[in-house]
Amino acid sequence: MFSEITGMTSCRTLSNGVKMPCVGFGTWQTPSGDVARDSVKKALEVGYRHIDTAAAYYNEESVGEGIRLSGVRREEIFITTKHWTSDRGFKQTVSAAEKSLKALGLDYLDLYLIHWPAVKKFSAAWAEINAETWRGFEKLYKDGKVRAIGVSNFLPEHLETLRARADIMPMVDQIEFHPGYIQKDAVDYCRRNEILVEAWSPLGCGRLLADPLVGRIAAAHGKSPAQTCVRYAMQHDVVPLPKSVHDERIAANAAVFDFELTDDEMNELDGMPKTGFSGYHPEDAPAG
Repeated sequence: MFSEITGMTSCRTLSNGVKMPCVGFGTWQTPSGDVARDSVKKALEVGYRHIDTAAAYYNEESVGEGIRLSGVRREEIFITTKHWTSDRGFKQTVSAAEKSLKALGLDYLDLYLIHWPAVKKFSAAWAEINAETWRGFEKLYKDGKVRAIGVSNFLPEHLETLRARADIMPMVDQIEFHPGYIQKDAVDYCRRNEILVEAWSPLGCGRLLADPLVGRIAAAHGKSPAQTCVRYAMQHDVVPLPKSVHDERIAANAAVFDFELTDDEMNELDGMPKTGFSGYHPEDAPAG
């Protein structure tokens, strides 16, 4: 629970007992090469112990380099990557995971996620496609290649149909979550079913940094709008994944344990109109 979160090494507990650090470092839209390598290295140096990437970010090799150069022991770092839509299906999923492990230079993953659900808009067999892909995830989990398995951008409909076909329920759902876009139905479903929610784009694609309400609340605490958004997710028992390639912002986004938003402030942020939405909706997920 939130009351137990006191620093970067504080963890949430997944349904299978695996511990996940309470704040992660996101690498979406971080270019491969020096930028990804150095930003990941910096994040680990300032205290992050949770790194999030994806096959579709095309930066797994550089993320792996940053992890190795940091000098932080592998077992101290929680590492997530995601499976892309072109690799749906049982055999393709197992092969895709092996490719990601090789790119990252790892023997195992802490968390592996389906990046986007197959959806009915593109295939009448969407539920079966998701189930067959998930069967590959279950094999990877049972074989010890991954410590936890989950999904990303799944709505309750996708999760409920998966539940009917799965042996193991997802342990995580990583969704877009921030003031102005809190996806309450999805979050509530996950809470009822012991699925931990992670927040990608917790800063609203950067647009919340100039929002007047977020700015006013941030100023009241002597904090930045970015820190306020990270804290907001944490107080909702959601794991935020802030991303930056600037050293000072990487460090600042981790400095969120010395203040607390009031109930009134949380309610104000909850009630914001749709703001900072990325434009990416699961029902428009890539077909493959």
